[in-house]
Amino acid sequence: MPKTYITTQGDKWDLIAQRTLGSEMRVDALMKANLQHRNIFIFPANIQLVIPDLPVPIPGGLPPWKRGDAL
Repeated sequence: MPKTYITTQGDKWDLIAQRTLGSEMRVDALMKANLQHRNIFIFPANIQLVIPDLPVPIPGGLPPWKRGDAL
């Protein structure tokens, strides 16, 4: 069963992404999982959104031997 989030009055995509996915930079993935609501900018209460499963990103600022992808 997919994870879900129930909006509260005044929620916005970036705030929901921060709360549920750990970063407002993941708004795109959140919106793709909820295309039927893509035209909402400020949510009313009680809208159920699907929270996508996303892989944990590998930090780009670390050298290869610390990222785990060294040869």
